[in-house]
Amino acid sequence: MFKRILIANRGEIAVRIARACRDLDIESVAVYSEADRESLHVKYCDYAHPIGPAPSAQSYLVIDRIIDVCKKSGAEAVHPGYGFLAESAAFAQRCKDEGIVFIGPSPEVIDQMGDKVKARQIMKAAGVPVVPGSDGILTSEQEVLETMESIGYPCMLKAVAGGGGKGLRLVRSRREVSSAYRAVGSEASSSFGDPRMYVEKFIEKPRHVEMQILADKYGRVIHLYDRECSIQRRHQKVIEESPAPGLEDRTRRRIGRIAIQGARAVGYVGAGTLEFLLDAEQNFYFLEMNTRLQVEHAVTERVVGIDLVKAQIEIAAGGYLPWRQRHITQTGHAIECRIYAEDPERDFMPCPGKIEGLRLPEGLGLRNDNGVYEGAEVSIYYDPMIAKLITWGENRIEAILRMRRALREYQVRGIKTNISFHQWILRHPRFMSGNINTGFIDEEYRGFNNEEVLPHKEIALASAAIAALLSEHERTLGLLAKGAAEPSKWREQGKRSALRRGGTGGWRRR
Repeated sequence: MFKRILIANRGEIAVRIARACRDLDIESVAVYSEADRESLHVKYCDYAHPIGPAPSAQSYLVIDRIIDVCKKSGAEAVHPGYGFLAESAAFAQRCKDEGIVFIGPSPEVIDQMGDKVKARQIMKAAGVPVVPGSDGILTSEQEVLETMESIGYPCMLKAVAGGGGKGLRLVRSRREVSSAYRAVGSEASSSFGDPRMYVEKFIEKPRHVEMQILADKYGRVIHLYDRECSIQRRHQKVIEESPAPGLEDRTRRRIGRIAIQGARAVGYVGAGTLEFLLDAEQNFYFLEMNTRLQVEHAVTERVVGIDLVKAQIEIAAGGYLPWRQRHITQTGHAIECRIYAEDPERDFMPCPGKIEGLRLPEGLGLRNDNGVYEGAEVSIYYDPMIAKLITWGENRIEAILRMRRALREYQVRGIKTNISFHQWILRHPRFMSGNINTGFIDEEYRGFNNEEVLPHKEIALASAAIAALLSEHERTLGLLAKGAAEPSKWREQGKRSALRRGGTGGWRRR
């Protein structure tokens, strides 16, 4: 086992990995930018090293600086978390060249699965169902048009290197092809430095279901069942849960077998996720493979009872998977809400600033993966997610009700958060019934402009009533104090009222 691991990340995931290291009696090394000098992950880890200015392009994404800290700190391995360099084949290769263990799959696998066209081709050859689309890279607007005409509208035009909701456009007719081609090409070039693109058939009202897998270096691969990730805004996941509601057991088992098949086809090692689109008839199609730890890994951990980060570390250290597929079962139901520093009332604009007050929910069945503390500064330079809240219940309804209660207890002062938005979702009849798809938010959310969607309306009214009562109470105390100093008709009236009640000592006894 490793003695010391460097965590090439920040925020809640860096804290999460450091906790797993402590569980394994491994020392953790944090890296931080100038903006993160006082961040929670820096305080939590055993060692911490600066790596540059606030912008991630000058700090967390600079491979040379990460490698340099590894050497200086004596770290034998690097855990990349998610985001930043987590799916960088170049970073994984550099670690390999320097004799540092990269906690994840090989550079070759990262490269293959990071290229969406290559990934489609590999999975299709392995017998994994893929969304109908172009068989290769499209290099001109005319090729895009011809491909879409042959497949039939609507289609999705996607950047080969895309991800995180960037580099894709929905095209519903021939007249939209030209503008979509320009937009995707421009966004792909600026965001990923790769203008290549391909086409997939657009599946109407799909669900986004993914399968977690674990694989060791000795050919053993297992799946840890499914997650539902259909609650998305602008192609970014908002709420995740496991198991996927309403997924037929037969379909669940088949997706699990297919996921293992796909992982074996690329010689995968470590923790990974195969993502699928599911149509109304529960036909499923491969979407992509994430060669890293997922943001939503916690819901899987909660229902299967396996620590995925510890498993990643043990596999990277050469350990065998101790489980067989028959040993893995789902118990109960788990839900995760991503807590963002953003304002739902202003089109989810990020809200950086100082957290002046923080009260985390507590109680049975709750887990907080937190990246901040009271007094911490939420930076403008990074993703605004500050924490993840996970609840577990014996069934989906219990998990939802616990999440509702936990969100009401969650208090953050000084910045805006999306907690009210989560409360709206968790009370929506469609979400409660499990009747969801990736278009749920676009179809149902109209902003907090009317009273029926304001989850804090009751709290606001109660606060106003309490304020009014306190004001009245203070006014009464002031009058009483004045009456005590200056005997007047108020005291006389009080005496007469007391006599009518039956004396000066209170209400008449019967």
